[in-house]
Amino acid sequence: MGPSGERNVGRPFFVDGSLSPSFSVAAPATDPVALRARIRRCRWPTVSPGTSLSATKGAKVRAIGLDVHRDFCEVAISEAGEVRSAGRVAARPDALELFAQSLTSDDQVVLEVTGNAWEIARIIEGHVKRVIVVSPSDTGIRQARAKTDRLDARTLAKLLAAGSLDSVWMPDERTRVMRRRLARRSQLVAARTRAKNEVHAILMRRLKGRPEVSDLFGKQGRAWLAELELPVEERETLDSGLRQIDFLDGEVALVERAIAHDALNWPDARRLMTVPGVNVIVAVTFLATVGDIHRFPDRRKLVAYLGLDPKVRQSGDAPAAHGHISKQGSSQARHALVEASWSAVRTPGPLHAFYQRIRARRGHQVAICAAARKLACMFWAMLWRQQDYAFGQPSMTARKIRRLEITAGAPRRQNSRGVWAAAIAMREAQRDLARQAEQAYAQTIRDRQAAGAIKAGASATPGHASQKPSKGTAARQTTSP
Repeated sequence: MGPSGERNVGRPFFVDGSLSPSFSVAAPATDPVALRARIRRCRWPTVSPGTSLSATKGAKVRAIGLDVHRDFCEVAISEAGEVRSAGRVAARPDALELFAQSLTSDDQVVLEVTGNAWEIARIIEGHVKRVIVVSPSDTGIRQARAKTDRLDARTLAKLLAAGSLDSVWMPDERTRVMRRRLARRSQLVAARTRAKNEVHAILMRRLKGRPEVSDLFGKQGRAWLAELELPVEERETLDSGLRQIDFLDGEVALVERAIAHDALNWPDARRLMTVPGVNVIVAVTFLATVGDIHRFPDRRKLVAYLGLDPKVRQSGDAPAAHGHISKQGSSQARHALVEASWSAVRTPGPLHAFYQRIRARRGHQVAICAAARKLACMFWAMLWRQQDYAFGQPSMTARKIRRLEITAGAPRRQNSRGVWAAAIAMREAQRDLARQAEQAYAQTIRDRQAAGAIKAGASATPGHASQKPSKGTAARQTTSP
């Protein structure tokens, strides 16, 4: 209750960028130090997606825009067709909680994706009707001629009131945790790579040549490095780099252990690992990026979400021209799919035959990109149908799972001599079956081409299909998956 007996609901009170400790809705309008946002109660109508909130007959609704920074959030309110600025609120949990309590359960709040946006949304979402987190590329704010915090917040509020914003998908807790761990692992691996490159730079500067060992940072490689005659400053740099590598190896192992433990309890991750060439990092990277696979009713929507679809240019009567892949969405997911494809296409099976067919026309770069798209489509089908890979090799999958268990901390088996020999023999038999499946797939494609069911060219544009390998051009082929 305020000093005049009025409830402190629906009207935040800001002083110097944060909520005033003497928060009072009934503060007089003549208060010289107060910047108030009078947010009155209203009834929220039933509005279909894309409908303008202000166009709803007989209803007054509020759209609240937050321009989020590290230390504060600029607030703007759109109500009854009018937009006004409402000051700032400090980006602290206590201030945000107090701000959220001043809102009503009928309000809608919008903010752009940024580092602290998810935590701010988590604090506010329990107090309002809906919190919408949008991509900055969908708002058009970046292209504005006049760009300030107040204008950005007002623009967000206007777009929300007009029903012109689509919220990005908010990940669940397991997906959010996995994304954070994968990002941490990527940072550690990048730091380790920089340290290794520094050691290689020392060898190049001092004309030491290449060592005769396969792993410079293994046991034999380190013995070779220890015997090198180097100046004092170079030796100090080399020893420092090796210490950094040892530390980062331990940190990467800890993160991978946590990832492996979560993957063992994630049935979808184990299912994706039945595909040859797909390890635990590829599987969980795909799942963490995509989230709920049922968000994508069609595999083409998933391909577009991952940025593996081609750009299209068409105007007037000219035919549509398809170019490079769009590269929208997560670059980490595309990288993981391409890396997995390099391994998968070397394994006998339909994916190998598919890669060879595209490579013969367009070259290996386009073919490996097409294989990555094919792999994404396979993942979509497997997750939708809840089925393992039909041409998987059980012995290889069992070996992956066992390595995953060891990474997660399971004890190693003792006295298992002869087990791996039997597994190798079984694996060779399964590879023979995979080769038969590859031949069957290739024969099916030849029959469909003979019947005219598949276009001869790799381009979707008539008359623009290239019949020779492209030079560094990665475009998606349009053959049916």
